[in-house]
Amino acid sequence: MKNDGFTLRKRLLSFRYAFNGIKWLIGHEHNAWIHCFAAVCVIVAGLIVRLSAGEWIAVVFSIGSVLAAEAVNSAIEALADVISPDYNEAIGRAKDMAAGAVLMLAVAAATIGLIIFIPKLF
Repeated sequence: MKNDGFTLRKRLLSFRYAFNGIKWLIGHEHNAWIHCFAAVCVIVAGLIVRLSAGEWIAVVFSIGSVLAAEAVNSAIEALADVISPDYNEAIGRAKDMAAGAVLMLAVAAATIGLIIFIPKLF
């Protein structure tokens, strides 16, 4: 790949591509809808219980991590489906591991949420 150097125009285009990816993720991936719904619920709850700055950092980082992992998982699945439309054991394992990574982050995010919200609710 030829590197033509830095230009502001190219950097702005890269943001457009990134936003297109986010739009696709939220518009087409059902699991992303679930994560977004949970994020909205957590944000509303955080506003109601008045989270501290440190708690907001943990919440925002958790939400961003889960959504980013979901995007990477969806990208891996899309590429794998193009590379091997038929079943392939190795690709199946890769897709399962990517989905597992999302699940691990979602469980970690839920745990962080419980640690933050349970003391505020009881």
